[in-house]
Amino acid sequence: MLEVKLHDIGEGMTEGEVIHYLVKIGDSVKTDQPLVEVQTDKMVAELTSPCTGIVKEICIAVGETIQVGTSLLVIEKMGVANTEQRVKVNTKQTAEQKAVSLIGQEGKLLLNPYKRVLAAPYTRKIARDNNIKIEDVPASDPSGKVTEEDVYSFLNENQQSEKSINEVYLEPSSQKNPDEIPFKGIRKKIAEKMTKSLFTIPHVTHFDEVNMTNLFKMREELKDSSESVSVPAFLIKALVISLKEFPIFNAELDEKNSRILLKKNYHIGIATNTESGLIVPVIHDVDMKSIKQINKDVKELTAKAIAGTLQPFEMKNSTFTVSNVGPLGSTGATPIINYPETALIAFHKTKKQPIINERDEIVIGHIMTLSMAFDHRVADGATAVAFTNRFASLIEQPHKLIMEMI
Repeated sequence: MLEVKLHDIGEGMTEGEVIHYLVKIGDSVKTDQPLVEVQTDKMVAELTSPCTGIVKEICIAVGETIQVGTSLLVIEKMGVANTEQRVKVNTKQTAEQKAVSLIGQEGKLLLNPYKRVLAAPYTRKIARDNNIKIEDVPASDPSGKVTEEDVYSFLNENQQSEKSINEVYLEPSSQKNPDEIPFKGIRKKIAEKMTKSLFTIPHVTHFDEVNMTNLFKMREELKDSSESVSVPAFLIKALVISLKEFPIFNAELDEKNSRILLKKNYHIGIATNTESGLIVPVIHDVDMKSIKQINKDVKELTAKAIAGTLQPFEMKNSTFTVSNVGPLGSTGATPIINYPETALIAFHKTKKQPIINERDEIVIGHIMTLSMAFDHRVADGATAVAFTNRFASLIEQPHKLIMEMI
């Protein structure tokens, strides 16, 4: 017998919530076949079978939160002879089923070896949260894979049908009670981390403005030369240059040993809004990357965060966090630091407004507001002002930013 235990799947996790089993007692499983979905504080992860065998016991009920090292299932390992016989039986059964999809010009059959609907863990979670059987959702993708859009489309159709029925048949007294949202999973972990940060770190927020006019102009020029790069990539590069000059903000306070650790690596967390809550993917070694590479990393990691497909290493070891809330319409905030970091900077909406240029002329400029939260145990207000001044100088005069990279 082999026990399948919850193991640390990244960033020093200590616990996880069992949200869905993909097998039941008596099922035959193969090596690397998905067995169970577990919700950590960062993502939904699938745990796979370490061997070929038969599921003999399921130890933990769905909905329970367990510690790393706890046994989830027990599998009876199969010998070589039994394995060969079982594989032949499963192959025959699977061949008789309807293929998941047809691909290629010859109509080649693509079979699902585990006899379950193809869908990402996050898509399955959306379906479960809305009491939808994933098997009932039609797949729009030719491969047969059910996507988030398929689930939402199915949900909307059902809600419209239910609404029509209720309007005809339901009396006011029979209307449903207000909905409830379970306070668990990523939402609960976010709450725990934010509470720890706010009640551990004495937060101070410094506000400032940055003239984006010249950067916008340079970006347009680059766009004309087929070198399109998003504004956040420039901002992140300028931040790292500034952090090198003000390393106190790329640090961590070690209270136990009475020391401040100045980090030698520059790993920038990108606060990302997703359906599950706030996720912070991390761009590693930003100081060693070009603006084009940073731009590429931001786009890829943001897309993964929204899709729920980030890998554990893509969410580890951030030393400073950025929150770009300007596109959402934000004009200001007092952000909470991503514990145990020392500071976080939020970029807010950029507005067109009158400014006075170097020739004392009133012109229209592009002004962005920012808010920087920092740990007052580690740094002081004057240092924060000097830091944002340096950052602003690199953005307002982007040729300085380019020169720093030569």
